[in-house]
Amino acid sequence: MAKAASSSGAKKSAKETNGRQKAAIFLVSIGSQVSSEIFKYLREDEIETLTFEIARLETVETEQKDAILQEFQELMMANQFISTGGIDYARELLEKALGSQKAVDVINRLTSSLQVRPFDFIRRTDPAHLLNFIQQEHPQTIALILAYLEPNKASVIIQNLPNEVQTDVARRIATMDRTSPEVLREVERVLEKKLSTLSSEDYTAAGGVESIVEILNLVDRTSEKQIIEALEGDDPELAEEIKKRMFVFEDIVMLDDKSIQKVMREVDSGELAKALKSVDAEVQDKIFRNMSKRAAGMLKEDMEFMGPVRLKDVEEAQQKIVSIIRKLEESGEIIVARAGEDELVV
Repeated sequence: MAKAASSSGAKKSAKETNGRQKAAIFLVSIGSQVSSEIFKYLREDEIETLTFEIARLETVETEQKDAILQEFQELMMANQFISTGGIDYARELLEKALGSQKAVDVINRLTSSLQVRPFDFIRRTDPAHLLNFIQQEHPQTIALILAYLEPNKASVIIQNLPNEVQTDVARRIATMDRTSPEVLREVERVLEKKLSTLSSEDYTAAGGVESIVEILNLVDRTSEKQIIEALEGDDPELAEEIKKRMFVFEDIVMLDDKSIQKVMREVDSGELAKALKSVDAEVQDKIFRNMSKRAAGMLKEDMEFMGPVRLKDVEEAQQKIVSIIRKLEESGEIIVARAGEDELVV
């Protein structure tokens, strides 16, 4: 009798299996080599949970395993279709491949766990076409759209907006916090009625200083300078916060040797020793290579004898050096490379 009950439990359908158990069966089915690669992308608590579930697995019936692998394939297919053309496009293709009811089930399973970001259809639009599409919109609408775009696409659009609009849009992105689903739905409805259902019922965070920093790091130097200068006049504190984040201390590896040597002449050796305490070997080596052997040796000794340093003090020292770098850049004494720039300076 016990044996029969056990057999019945082993034949539990994929539908009766919870998500963790399905994941465990899937990982066992694809083999340890591929599973170990997947584990690299998971958090420690997720790995612990899955390991526990795998350890609890007993016999997995072929029918159950095949059903779970089939479900995974369908979800991946739906995810790919959504990424390519949105939910409507995915539903259309899945209906042809799986039938209407199955397509609805797959889409519902996927969207219940996958939050589809607003303006999904716009993120797949060519930036040049999108610019023509939105440049007549209100700056707040443009800011909302750019906040949801990848920074490289948003940078193309913002640098081609009129100067006065650039600054307004940049400020609005930087000070944006959370947007209600009602507002998102209304903006989406105006821009693309058929995709208005993409907005989430949850309040969605977008924008903020980090968002505008990513965008400004990719625009051309003229647009960056104009936006920052205008922001300095309108909101000095916000402009300073943006400038602080646009070049972080670790970016010093992007400077050429001559520029680093100029920076080193302006930096206090004690501050430099503190600044290098928490950085990786690449940054340290870049600095040491641009110092004399004697100076590099003394700096290493200072770092060694300094002992533990509070993170706050390290960050303050790094920020002082970043300020020196920005000052030298503004005066034209050094050039700081930006992502995507490949121009030769002669």
